[in-house]
Order: sequence, then C-alpha cells, then structure tokens
Amino acid sequence: MKTKAVRLYGKGDLRLEEFELPEINDDEILVEVVSDSVCMSSYKAAMLGEDHKRVPKNISTNPIIIGHEFAGNIVKVGGKHKDKFKEGTKFAQQPALNYKGSMASPGYSYEFFGGACTYCIIPKEVMEINCLLNYGGESYYEASLAEPMSCIIGAYHAMYHTKMGDYNHYMGIVPGGKLAIVAGAGPMGLGAIDYALHGDIKPSLVVVTDIDDERLKRAEYIFKQSAADENIKLEFVNTKNMPEPEEYLIGLTGGAGYDDVLVFAPVKQAVETGDKILGRDGCMNFFAGPSDTNFKAEVNLYNVHYGYTHIMGTTGGNTDDLIESLEKTEQGLINPAVMVTHVGGIDSIAETTLNQPDIPGGKKLTYTHINMELTAIDDFRKKGAEDGRFTALADLCDKYKGLWNLEAEKYLLKNF
Repeated sequence: MKTKAVRLYGKGDLRLEEFELPEINDDEILVEVVSDSVCMSSYKAAMLGEDHKRVPKNISTNPIIIGHEFAGNIVKVGGKHKDKFKEGTKFAQQPALNYKGSMASPGYSYEFFGGACTYCIIPKEVMEINCLLNYGGESYYEASLAEPMSCIIGAYHAMYHTKMGDYNHYMGIVPGGKLAIVAGAGPMGLGAIDYALHGDIKPSLVVVTDIDDERLKRAEYIFKQSAADENIKLEFVNTKNMPEPEEYLIGLTGGAGYDDVLVFAPVKQAVETGDKILGRDGCMNFFAGPSDTNFKAEVNLYNVHYGYTHIMGTTGGNTDDLIESLEKTEQGLINPAVMVTHVGGIDSIAETTLNQPDIPGGKKLTYTHINMELTAIDDFRKKGAEDGRFTALADLCDKYKGLWNLEAEKYLLKNF
C-alpha cells in the first residue's frame, strides 16, 4: 500500500513523499492515520536530526516518519492480534514505549511508524506492551491530543509531598492546596489548567502566570466559568513588567507560598520564580524540556533542606495516563481542544514543524488526508471571504467558545 508521509533525512531536512509500505507481518497492524498534532518535541528532533537521542544515525538513507500525537482507523490486523483488534475501528496510541530500555519511539525512530502520514505500520512491540489502544470516541483530534494531555496528567501524578518524620512520599498535588502554573497560558499550560479544574484531586487556588496579555485573556475566557462551577479560585497574572513577581504571587496565597508549582517554559527566570514561591513541603515540577543540554537555573538549597521543598521534572506520561486522558475526555470532564489554535493539512506539516517556535498560538492540529495551509482558528472568518468553507468552520467553532470541536472536524473531513 502506498502512503504519503513527512520524513526526516537530516538536520532541518523534512520531505513530504509518497512511497510503498511493505506488507505487514503476522505480529503487526496497518493503520490509517487521520489526525496528528504537531509537538515541539518534533521540532527538536528535526533540528537535531541524527544527533537526537531517539533518532537513528542512518536517516540520510533510511529516513523516519515524524509525528507522534496521532490517531486514526485500523485497516489490517496481523493474525496474532485479531482477538484484540478489529479492522475498521478507531485507535489511539501511547508513543512513550520505553520498550526493554530502548529510547525508540514513533515520530523519532521508525521508517514506517509515525503520525505525519496517511498510513503506517504499528510494530509488534507496541502491542506487546499494550501501547496500542482501542478508541471508542467519535472524534479523531481528541485521541491525538490524548497524548499531550497524558503528559500533563503524568506530571500531576508525579508531584509528591512528605510529612515530618515520615519517609513515605504522598503522590499527587495537595488536595485543596495552592497551585501555580508558571508560563501557563501556552498550549500545554491550558491543558494543565483544565486538568487542575477537573482532575480527581482539586486545589483551592490556581494561579496562572504568563507574559502575554492575549494568551491570558483567552485562558480566562475559556476557564473562568469552569473554575467558578468547581468553587476553585482562578487568578491570571502577567509578570512581564514585574521586576520581582514572587512577592505578589506569594501574596495571593496569604503569604504561605504554593504547595505545587508547574513550570511550562525552559526559561531561567521562570524556573527561579517557581522555586521562590514554593511553600513548606512545596513541590516544583520543571515540565518544559529545554533544547540546551547545559540549561541551568538557581534554586534555594536552604529551602530544600529546611523547608522540605522538592524540585523534580517529568517528560511524557504512561499508558495509564493516556487511558485516563481518553476516559475523562469521553466523559466531558476535560477538553483537549483548549490547546488547539491552528489547523492544517499534511502539506503544512513540514513547514509547521520546522518553524514551531516562530508560529504564535498553541497546538497545531493537522489532518493527513487533506491539503490545507496551516490556518489559525481566529483567522477562519477572514479567510472565509475567499473560501466559504472557512466561514462554515468559523461558525462551528464560535458555537464552542472559538474552540475546535467534533462538528468542525466532521465538516473539514467531508469538505476539504
């Protein structure tokens, strides 16, 4: 079967190509990819090429398919898996395989397994470790976005706290505690706000900082009512012109500091602010992965010793986190669409991936069976003056606070 895919040949060398997939083996599964959201991690892989830890050294002759936040339909099932997977059903997948200690992952390491394509082959190890999941939801984008949401869920589960004289770690954020999401109005930060409001453990206060008024206003518009419904105090703070924002941020807690802090930007000042606002036994998760292998920031080790503060980091989630993401989405408890600001086709993936840091907004969601210039949801109506289909998409998104949604996805797949 032929597939069309975006493949990585070297540093900054992404190519959209059509080629033949091999026949699947008895322990493999052929899938049709429908949606794939673009991750900043793919940008890092594209920029580093063969120097990336997950990317093979021989990509110049054996290129890999990029993209790892994808979902679609099962087309053909190898004989070993026919009892669990059925042809014609939807799938979701957990790309963080960690198979037998290997760093190989879809979107980084495989010739025939990745998300930026029309069809790909799921290798045997994915089913062996239960990282391919049957998905019963209606939309494809929610299954694609379950992966980044699972990373956020994993971060919340990995937070921990202690008690004096007790050597156990109590996992998760503090129930009814005070939570700060630093640099939190970007796509992953928005997902973190959503989970803070609708996760199993809820804080009493959530403070979101950023340096962009427009992003903060959008976040407030999306979440203000939800926070009120959950009886959670939600504050948004622009720290751009605050020489020392820590005093103001601590003041919002009544002076005690924060039980939990998530840092969503690999910026020295953001990390140091997160450390400074921790209260006693506070836990800070440095969530944002830096590209700089020597990235450093100062932390207060006096507080680590006497204040029992904890500094940690997480990357990715596990399969349980992905299942939780899918379940909470299907139940309507969380809405991963809050992360999405742009939509495009397979022809937009290479350019979008290579220019990720320079494209404003949040998640870029792509559909691999259509050609469409990457377009901001906010620009749909303007673009509708030339193409009425975008006016229809704008109307459908306006029904949902300007967010991408199932109706818009169905219209896009039918009309583009």
